[in-house]
Amino acid sequence: MTLVPHQLCDEKAISGCFQDRDSPGVDVVSVSYNDLLNSCCNLDGLSTDASFNIDDLIDKAFGSTSLNSLGIIAITEVPNLSALRLKLLPLARKLQLLPSEELDKITAHEASYQVGWSHGREKLEGDKPDFSKGSFYANPLTDDLTSTMLKRRKHDVNSTGGDIHGDDNNNSFRTLLSWDESIPSVPSDEYLVELAKSNPAFFAPNIWPKTSIPELESVFKETGELVHQIGIMVAKCCDSYVASRCPGYKPHKLEEILRYSKCCKARLLHYFATETSLMDNEKNDDTDFSDWCGWHNDHGSITGLLPALYLDSDGHIVDCPDPLSGLYIKSRSGRLIHARLPSDSLAFQVGETMQVHTGGLLQATPHAVRGCKGTAYHTNMDLPDDRTVEDAQSQQAEKWLPSTVRTLKSRWRPGMNFGEFSNATFAAFH
Repeated sequence: MTLVPHQLCDEKAISGCFQDRDSPGVDVVSVSYNDLLNSCCNLDGLSTDASFNIDDLIDKAFGSTSLNSLGIIAITEVPNLSALRLKLLPLARKLQLLPSEELDKITAHEASYQVGWSHGREKLEGDKPDFSKGSFYANPLTDDLTSTMLKRRKHDVNSTGGDIHGDDNNNSFRTLLSWDESIPSVPSDEYLVELAKSNPAFFAPNIWPKTSIPELESVFKETGELVHQIGIMVAKCCDSYVASRCPGYKPHKLEEILRYSKCCKARLLHYFATETSLMDNEKNDDTDFSDWCGWHNDHGSITGLLPALYLDSDGHIVDCPDPLSGLYIKSRSGRLIHARLPSDSLAFQVGETMQVHTGGLLQATPHAVRGCKGTAYHTNMDLPDDRTVEDAQSQQAEKWLPSTVRTLKSRWRPGMNFGEFSNATFAAFH
């Protein structure tokens, strides 16, 4: 499972990902926290309230046969979410403002920058370094995945009075303690330690800015744990949906993966509005942008998303300045959809791992984040590709210009921006 708390802000203007309710876009499928909770209680036999059927929403949000499916669902009215969001997300701006020597202390080169701070390490299309965002990665469920695996493995053996393998009396207790489906395939503690050393991106311990931003660790973990718990509830409902359509499906498969696995990654993001972002936004093809986050499918089981905050250069929360920026998704029918997320919600996107586990009944969707376009000055005055300089002002039109009006070609030439054209015009008439 991947948890992705989003923080978007900018030094010069503002940045953003998800839109305000009155901006253009399409509302994603949503369900209230209470309805989600009641659905889980029904599945556990703790309630008989059949007034709400979440299967229909799972199908609309994630189903492979629904042409309008966007692969995302929003959970609204989640207790304590709004307060945690307001505490956590502004810390992303605080992180990127730290001196370079402080950022170096929380940068893990040996873990391929998948723990701690990362900026300019990922690559966009064309193998270009991505300087549009800064990321802080950590596992919100455990600070040291290897130690946690070893402890649970030891507990599994010693607390039952038997061996991990071959003792039928251990089954129920092992199920209770089991937290990762890979445990039975790990032959020894030594093997696990070597496995961790060879895969530092997964196993490297968390790094926290304990002196520079001491408040980050606690709110990061608390938010991550909340996202994780809601994700388990969503997975339970997905299990029910898939099981009703696939007789060979293992019951509770997705729920158990999320509930017992500690291999979880959360990412706190800070987006910058750069000159590159502005230029990318000028492209004519609405599908051709990768200024904040390029087109991709999530590869994990499920991704939890917090709605963005927009901050000005002083750190004050403001409204999104660009209604066209934000999360874009390709629907099953190939439509480009600007997804709109309620500000008080927690969204979940299907990943390719879940797609495999469900045999394609639930499918990931390509998505990208389009950056905010800042205030533009002196934009280029370019001709359309199929038009010439002569077309810009025909000889017939030029012939009948009053004598006091200078011709366009005497003041404008290809490659000029509006500021240069204005200066040439002022000079011609003054």
